[in-house]
Amino acid sequence: MILPPATLGMLGGGQLARFFVIAAHEMGYKVVVLDPDKKSPAGLLADKHLCAAYDDAAALDEMARTCVAVTTEFENVPASTLEALAKSVPVHPAASAVAVCQHRVSEKNFLRDNGFPHAPYAEINAETDIPAADSGLYPGILKVARFGYDGKGQARVESPEETLAAFRSFKAEQCVLERRLTLDYEVSVVLARDATGNIQAFPTVENAHRHGILDISIAPARGSAEVRDQAQVLARGVAEKLGYVGTLGVEFFVCNGSLYVNEMAPRPHNSGHYTIDACVTNQFEQQVRALCGLPLGDPRLHSPAVMVNLLGDVWPDGGEPDWNVLFAQPDLKLHLYGKHEARPGRKMGHFTVIGDNADKVLAAAMSARKQIKVEG
Repeated sequence: MILPPATLGMLGGGQLARFFVIAAHEMGYKVVVLDPDKKSPAGLLADKHLCAAYDDAAALDEMARTCVAVTTEFENVPASTLEALAKSVPVHPAASAVAVCQHRVSEKNFLRDNGFPHAPYAEINAETDIPAADSGLYPGILKVARFGYDGKGQARVESPEETLAAFRSFKAEQCVLERRLTLDYEVSVVLARDATGNIQAFPTVENAHRHGILDISIAPARGSAEVRDQAQVLARGVAEKLGYVGTLGVEFFVCNGSLYVNEMAPRPHNSGHYTIDACVTNQFEQQVRALCGLPLGDPRLHSPAVMVNLLGDVWPDGGEPDWNVLFAQPDLKLHLYGKHEARPGRKMGHFTVIGDNADKVLAAAMSARKQIKVEG
């Protein structure tokens, strides 16, 4: 076990890293953050902020010298960085697991090879790989293999001609063409797995997206118990096949009552933010525990919850939203991420409503969402 006041390393300085720093500090640890943004939300709270690129040799050497274990907040940290650090200190999740999750082709092939249900897809490396109209992949979604998130690097396509145009607009980067499924709704499972293989999973949650970005999460998910239970089984299976250590998010499509794995996130997940206020142990504390070899905490939900994302669209030009409308609700918990600039589509914060009655919690959250002028 790694015990406080040991120093932990975090690759990345966004809101997920910020919550990790908060959890680690509450548990008595120190944290060094590596992030190239001098105003990174996590860097502002960390005991030390190494403001450098993720492949900066001097910064990685310093992190290896000063930290006893290292983790990451997002999948686009180069796997080579994780491999380099792993030569000196424990790194969780491992570079091998992150490499699968950070590349859509590797991710889809992993799901296929391990028998997990997924949407039909084709790997697109060149224009000649674009499937014919009768391939069964249209209508589809063309996704770049690397660095796509929150709807970025994606295009809806109806034909080979539209796919060709989208592929060219992505500068012929490697892509995946995935058949667009008719959804009932979407769910996700966030879990933690330790180095001994023990897994503690949070409840299955129901998610709704707007413009490709998570809008609300409802915990526990509505719908059938069979869907909730099967999502748990599949998420655990994914973690085991990856040999994963840390906090993992697995997203699913529900289509005609059947589940299809959409994506895997090798880190805490936006749809798990409700755990901060509604669970005995939150997803960030679990990340610290898994990294440090501590027993995993109890993930039990102690009250129904609805989380609402707050994007930069809510911020008026030159001002702040009217926070009074949120603070007026005693069962609402507001979390702002400390980002220095609000931009449309940028995740600036979230709020979670908790309570004893799931229907009343949802109604209160949607009312607050409307009052704070979230669109849609």
